[in-house]
Amino acid sequence: MMKQYGLIGYPLSHSFSKKYFTEKFEKENIKDSEYNLFPIENINLLPQLIADNPSLCGLNVTIPYKESVIPFLNELDETAKAVGAVNCIKILKSDSAIHNPQSAILKGYNTDVYGFRQSIKPFLEIQHERALILGTGGASKAVAFVLKEIGIDCYFVSRTKNQESNDKIFTYDELNENIINAFKLIVNTSPVGTFPNINDAPAIPYNFISPSHLLYDLVYNPPETEFLKRGKAQGAATVNGLSMLQQQAEEAWNVWNK
Repeated sequence: MMKQYGLIGYPLSHSFSKKYFTEKFEKENIKDSEYNLFPIENINLLPQLIADNPSLCGLNVTIPYKESVIPFLNELDETAKAVGAVNCIKILKSDSAIHNPQSAILKGYNTDVYGFRQSIKPFLEIQHERALILGTGGASKAVAFVLKEIGIDCYFVSRTKNQESNDKIFTYDELNENIINAFKLIVNTSPVGTFPNINDAPAIPYNFISPSHLLYDLVYNPPETEFLKRGKAQGAATVNGLSMLQQQAEEAWNVWNK
């Protein structure tokens, strides 16, 4: 029987995952598997999606569902629990699930953690002791989890201060020369600058970026975002999110098949 894998999120017009896995299956001669996109407008549609696709064995999860998917899962692995965000689901079928797809067991993982850790490690230097994380969504949680593990102090940048009274959140309006100088690592976890809006960039004061800065963008399409271009123009080191995506995809495949 054909094993099915896929990606949930909304919208999914420009997905790395389908191309990556389709090419992987061809290259590695994996005959019994296919990968599809499932653009669901509401996370409440997930149970029906599982029921309608009994051959589904695993899902990747992208914006905007990395946190809101959690209540739909039966269990979380330790990393996903610690992070508070899920980007990979393993679908375990009991014998009864053949007759009743609703009895499938969904276990959540976070392979973003593995992907980000592997991709940023080669670029970290002594001055990168503090990080500014742009965005406060599910991806930002995985990034913060990894950086804290490494011993890097993290602050977040958000459009508003609303949610929790977290003293480690700046608004974009508050960013100034002192703050930019104090944080030599800046990671964009927001979707700002993603194709087709390639001229957009997070609203930070780029004129204070220096050659001792490292700018990392989780966005991979385009390969060099406006955020990275502006950093490079100031002499900063820059890294895009492609390696992280490849690493997390391979880790997801390991999760689904172990």
